[in-house]
Amino acid sequence: QLQASGGGLVQAGGSLRLSCAASGRSFRTNTMGWFRRAPGEEREFVASIIWNGSSTVYADSVKGRFTISRDNAKNTLYLQMNTLEPEDTAVYYCTAKLGANWIYWGQGTLVTVSS
Repeated sequence: QLQASGGGLVQAGGSLRLSCAASGRSFRTNTMGWFRRAPGEEREFVASIIWNGSSTVYADSVKGRFTISRDNAKNTLYLQMNTLEPEDTAVYYCTAKLGANWIYWGQGTLVTVSS
């Protein structure tokens, strides 16, 4: 089970840090990631990180502003979001892969960026 937290209301240019705590099983060997769904839009990929943190992938829209990281000792995934823009407003979901597919999903945390 994945539990995302850390969302909230922030002004444009501000920062937020999302956390995703895993429980019930360990995700230490899984690739994990963040997706988001803006109002009226499809869910989109934001970032991913492999099991040991040595490789990350970002959507072009967040590259240079967001940083994904993980602490396997705490079974927790993070997303540091800087220089936030109104276009970043969305519900953010953490997820974990099983094989090639995103199988495990958290319930989401709402991020609202005001202009």
